[in-house]
Amino acid sequence: MSRYGFSSEGGRVVGLIGGSHFVNHMYFMLLPPVFGPLQSDLNVGLPEVGLAASLVGAVIVALQLPFGYLSDTRGRTPVLGFSLALGAIGAGLIATAQTYPWLLGGALVMGVGLAGHHPAHYPLLSAATDPDNRGRAFSVHGFTGALGFAAPPAVVGATAALGINWRYGPGAIAVVGALYAIFCMARFRGVSREVTHGPDTGTDRDPLTVRGLPSRITGGLRSLAASTGIVLLTVLWFLTSMANWGIQTYTNELLVAGYEVPEGTANLLVSAMLVVGALAILLGGELSDRYSAQGVILGGFCALIAMTLALAWGELPRLVVFGLVVIFISSVKVGRPALSKLGDALSADEDLGKNFGLLTIGISGGGAVAPYVYGVVISATNVRFAFATIAAVGVLAIAMTFVVVGVSDRSLAGGSSAESEAATAED
Repeated sequence: MSRYGFSSEGGRVVGLIGGSHFVNHMYFMLLPPVFGPLQSDLNVGLPEVGLAASLVGAVIVALQLPFGYLSDTRGRTPVLGFSLALGAIGAGLIATAQTYPWLLGGALVMGVGLAGHHPAHYPLLSAATDPDNRGRAFSVHGFTGALGFAAPPAVVGATAALGINWRYGPGAIAVVGALYAIFCMARFRGVSREVTHGPDTGTDRDPLTVRGLPSRITGGLRSLAASTGIVLLTVLWFLTSMANWGIQTYTNELLVAGYEVPEGTANLLVSAMLVVGALAILLGGELSDRYSAQGVILGGFCALIAMTLALAWGELPRLVVFGLVVIFISSVKVGRPALSKLGDALSADEDLGKNFGLLTIGISGGGAVAPYVYGVVISATNVRFAFATIAAVGVLAIAMTFVVVGVSDRSLAGGSSAESEAATAED
């Protein structure tokens, strides 16, 4: 981590959070590779196991703001430790599921475990790093998460190739996750309280009670509604996620139906695209620290529009198509650290957990909506028109970027002015 300019403590936190994000995404991708065995062993259909996966996503979205509140007021590492432990338990329940209700219970527990990661991750990364290298920290976070998505298919594929019962794949992931939870929390014991718990403002320290829950919820919602920049940035994250999931889900279909590429070759190209996209996140962190965050975001969206329209045209030579596809999703991935830097810049230290919880809802919402929306477009028209629609989403994202940057500049300028006036008053 030294080449990124992190302090000793900062490097430790970035490494630990990177490992946590890897584990988090392993759990997130745990169910799809075992859809087939689950249907056979539990005697259910694809819609039933698909519902279990959807339950995980729904729980994550529902609990982002509550976990954000707990991260801000009760501590970041307590939320992280709870999430790591519960995620491992949920994965273990899925690996050992003997009935469909058992599977749903495992999905519910795992979803609760996954929900606390982002509201704890981003405040920890922000507190442990300097603004000059925070983009690199966010890029490591995104890169390790991308690798985590790739792990379950590989593990399950290896167990199948060795002729081992499919349950050993998810079971091994659960064990690895549990061991990492112990290691991670032990290593966080040496990190300063200012990082692990954030600013102690002396507020919101009263015991959590059911009676006080409604007022806490309404107060939190009013606070978020007043954060215009964060709300608008959530919309931008949603649009980014729409473009990202459209590319991830339907590039294979574009190659097969639009360019008559054999399905095996198309799958290999999509895999290569995802690996290059993970590397692009690291590049995006470097660029967002060296240059402006908005410049990186806008450059990525411009590249997205150009490549999407070129591929949607359908008349490109095959070698050109292959080259574009390999770098296609990088146009979206490269801006992710910069988007995180904007979220950090628009957030007070005591609101980082809640704000990044809201931003994560934007990401998760895009992932939930995009596959269905683009699938409907493909069914009504064709896959090329669907990719032209992704280009239109890119245009909207560029417009929203200018809006967010404008609000961000005004907010930061207002904050600087208020600080100057306070300093003058003290003098």
